[in-house]
Amino acid sequence: MSEPKILFLDIETFPNIGFTWGKWQQDVIAFQQQTCIATFAYLAKWQRNAVYAKKLPDYKGYKAGSYDDKKLVADLWNLLDEADIAIAHNGKDFDFRVITGRFLFHGMKPPSPYKIVDTKLISSRVARFNSNALNDLGQHFGFGKKIKTDFDLWLGCIRGDMECWKRMVGYNVQDVILLEKVYNRFLPFINDHPNHGLITGEERACPKCGSTRLKSKGIVYCVTRSYRSLICCNCGGYARETVSVGKTKTTNCG
Repeated sequence: MSEPKILFLDIETFPNIGFTWGKWQQDVIAFQQQTCIATFAYLAKWQRNAVYAKKLPDYKGYKAGSYDDKKLVADLWNLLDEADIAIAHNGKDFDFRVITGRFLFHGMKPPSPYKIVDTKLISSRVARFNSNALNDLGQHFGFGKKIKTDFDLWLGCIRGDMECWKRMVGYNVQDVILLEKVYNRFLPFINDHPNHGLITGEERACPKCGSTRLKSKGIVYCVTRSYRSLICCNCGGYARETVSVGKTKTTNCG
């Protein structure tokens, strides 16, 4: 049985370039250049257990000021086409929508289907923190923090400064390192996590982490049936058996 192919992902984009008549709360008169993906960092768990990154200068034909991300986006497409589960922070609202926008721009077809796990949405759903930002969660849990940057870093990359590109990649990689740690902390609380057992074919496995080290712990009582509750000895998450141990012929009205 093969393990699910899990991808941790973070992208960095270049800003739009446009014309305005002023600085404060201005409408854009016209765009000179629309955004593109400048770098992406990833941890593909089916490959080596390390974080890698791609940047625009890695591709033949790159020139300072280039917004041509077609080859970079093609590499992103290949990763997502292979992945079963893709994990990102604010991924549903940002990363995966931006990525899909670039697929459409370059005339690409969709990659094969994959499930998305968004740690920002999970954070806001399962608990209450002062902030659901990756940087704040990383510090709150004691995992570290994002690398501090300012807009000069993006300008340096646009101008082709290789030292800025190196710092951008480091910034991007650190986000993925934090992402994996935050995901693992939340994992036992993610009750709608894509089911590992359905992917691997393992009939008795933790739906969250895939471990087969499960032990019985009480009964889960639903509306008309009850099921044996299971706790995972690996991640600590709960699951239940699919075969009921008790049922009733009555239920609530409405």
